[in-house]
Amino acid sequence: MSVGLVYDERYLTHDTGHGHPERADRLRAIMEKLTEDGLLERLMRIEAKLAAVDAITAIHSPEYVERVAEQCASAPGYLDSLDTPICPASYEVALLSAGGAIAAADTVMAGTVQRAFSMGRPPGHHAERSQAMGFCLFNNIAIAAEHLVRAHGMERVAIVDFDVHHGNGTQHVFDQRGDVLFVSTHEHPRFQFPGTGFEHETGNGDGAGATLNVTLLPGTGDAEAREAYEKQVLPRLEAFEPQVLLISAGFDAEADDPLGGLAWTTDTFDWLAGKLCEVADRHAGGRVVSTLEGGYNLASLARCVSTYLRALLN
Repeated sequence: MSVGLVYDERYLTHDTGHGHPERADRLRAIMEKLTEDGLLERLMRIEAKLAAVDAITAIHSPEYVERVAEQCASAPGYLDSLDTPICPASYEVALLSAGGAIAAADTVMAGTVQRAFSMGRPPGHHAERSQAMGFCLFNNIAIAAEHLVRAHGMERVAIVDFDVHHGNGTQHVFDQRGDVLFVSTHEHPRFQFPGTGFEHETGNGDGAGATLNVTLLPGTGDAEAREAYEKQVLPRLEAFEPQVLLISAGFDAEADDPLGGLAWTTDTFDWLAGKLCEVADRHAGGRVVSTLEGGYNLASLARCVSTYLRALLN
């Protein structure tokens, strides 16, 4: 199976400061593990390019994009909260992270590869239309989804988010859209940041029913996670029949992650990749685009990403 990888060393220049969990060492650890496991040579490298500003403003307000640029230019500092530190390079790197997700989507749509993984940072799924949040500046997965709708004419795009934290930004962007299905499994919002993603949140207006939140209690392990996917997530995806499947791939539901409270093992990420690819094979011509979100224990993150990519390859 052909799988593409988006990676650029410029992603490392987004400096979040000493001790911050979303740090450049995350990508270094992954690249070292992929090399050690012999996977890097099996992946087709996809060049990341800066996203055009109009691709960003398709999701974020122009005023917000301008504010990100201005505040990064006067950095170091923080954007909207202490969770989201910035440096002078952060605006350009955020454009590159969004551009990586777009490049992954374009390469899959061209048929060059069937599946692609965009390993950019900063991550994106917490970024709201006009607010940075939770380490995220621009919402990479939402930008890629909108690009698929506008540039490739997709009428049914599904996004699955298995990060331990709810993808609040992605949900809110598409809350009133019926052409983008958003599915998130995450630790229950009563116990976990950002406190959104209750099961009664199912979309509004034209998007009523196009959001599925599956909440998991602290300590939830492999068996319960797989049951949730078998009973709720996979049937919803099958009914939606997506033309392309996007995945917000956060690996902080793994038991050793310092910011998560779930207890998944690496095996569940292998299982998830297989099940989601089966859905894509049935309905989307195998087209799967993943973007890196969370995962903050370096060893478990690297191990989980390697396992996930091996599953995509196989």
